[in-house]
This record gives sequence, C-alpha cells and structure tokens, in this order.
Amino acid sequence: MPVAALFRDDFYLKTAEATVTAVHEDGGIELDRTCFYATSGGQPGDTGHLERADGSRIQLGQTRHGASKDIIIHVPLDGQPQPFVGERLKLAIDWDRRHRLMRMHTACHLLSVVCPHPITGAAVGEDDSRVDFDMSETIDKDAVTAELMALVNADHPVYLQWITDEELAANPGIVKSKNVRPPVGLGRVSLVCIGDNSSVDSQPCGGTHVARTGEIGAIHIAKIEKKGKENRRFRIRFGEAPAEI
Repeated sequence: MPVAALFRDDFYLKTAEATVTAVHEDGGIELDRTCFYATSGGQPGDTGHLERADGSRIQLGQTRHGASKDIIIHVPLDGQPQPFVGERLKLAIDWDRRHRLMRMHTACHLLSVVCPHPITGAAVGEDDSRVDFDMSETIDKDAVTAELMALVNADHPVYLQWITDEELAANPGIVKSKNVRPPVGLGRVSLVCIGDNSSVDSQPCGGTHVARTGEIGAIHIAKIEKKGKENRRFRIRFGEAPAEI
C-alpha cells in the first residue's frame, strides 16, 4: 500500500516510528511511513534496523520499491525475526552509510555541471561512484577535479523545489539523463537546486543530498574511461587525488 516517504522532505531524518502494514512471503516489510530511501536512480537503498517494543531489532539488508514508486519494501537480512501486521516499530537508518551516499550523490550533480553533456548512466556508491556521459572529446581528470573542488569549496546551498508531473512533461529539456527518468506518478517531482536561485544547477532527482556543497568534502576524479566512440565514464572517489608516481 502507499507509504508516507518521510525522506522526501527531510534528507537528514535518521529515525522515525511506523506501523507494519504488510509482511510479504519473502520477509519484505511494508510500513505506513518510513525514513528509509528505496533503491532508485542509481542510488542504493538504505540499510539499518527496525526496533520492536521489547528492544529487539530486525536488521535490514536493503530497501527497495514494490510494484510502484509509492510502495517501499524493507528487506531483512537472513534469519531475522518477522514482525506482525499492526505492530509499532522504531526505525533507524545506518546514518554513516546514508550520509556518504548523500555526499556522493551531490558530487555527481556537480560533475554534471563541470561536464555539461547528456548523462547515459550513473551509479552512486559509498566510496566510488561513476557517471557516464555522451561525449567524445578528451578531458583532463585533474582539471575536472579542480573544477569540482572549486564548487565544493564555494559551499553553495543545496535545496529542493517541487514541480508537478505536468510541468516536467512540458519541460523535458531540464532532464540531463538520457536513460534514467525522474520519478513521476506521485503528483510532484523534486528539483535538486544548487546555488542561490539555482545559479549552479537545477535538475529533477528523487535521491538524497547534502544541504551544502561544502559538506561533500574532498573528492577527485580517479579515472576517465572510454566506453565506446561517444561515451566516457568518470569515476569519482572521496579524498585527495593520489600523487602521480
């Protein structure tokens, strides 16, 4: 059944309380509300735990969508106890992991500013992410890193604006990705805006992001790979670029 996805309005919400609305045969758990982000758009779903009234915990290995985007299923690790429908639970995401993914996802948005080409694919990871661009020219990874860090160090605000599904359909040019479409069907679509008055960037995205670019910290382009005649894969990693030997 449809869930109140609390993370859509507060990326920093670490805990919540919810009621079990369904338990699937494979152990997947549906709740009436959740702070757990479900796998979508290249960003992995949250892990964490559900705490029962007696203090015992149900450890979660992943969070995914069901048959539609308004259904979120919390998948326990093997051997975990099963709650009952109507049971009240306390929710807690693995915040350290989520925060790394938020920092990485925001960094991917900055990369799309530095490299203003159509995006053909992306995958956000805790330590290493990739973004594929429809481009053929050669570009220096150190120069890209320098531009990325300039945007990080400027500490631009990152915030959401909401538009309707109809407004998105009327303005398809705001979508940078060629293969991944923004989440629609919920009545509204979030635009991730960077910089005052979206001065740096604005693009539809249903993922989670940090509040300011400075929160990303040190990042660098580890490598740029040629994936076909007109496709380049950029690898982003945390930390300073290692010294060339």
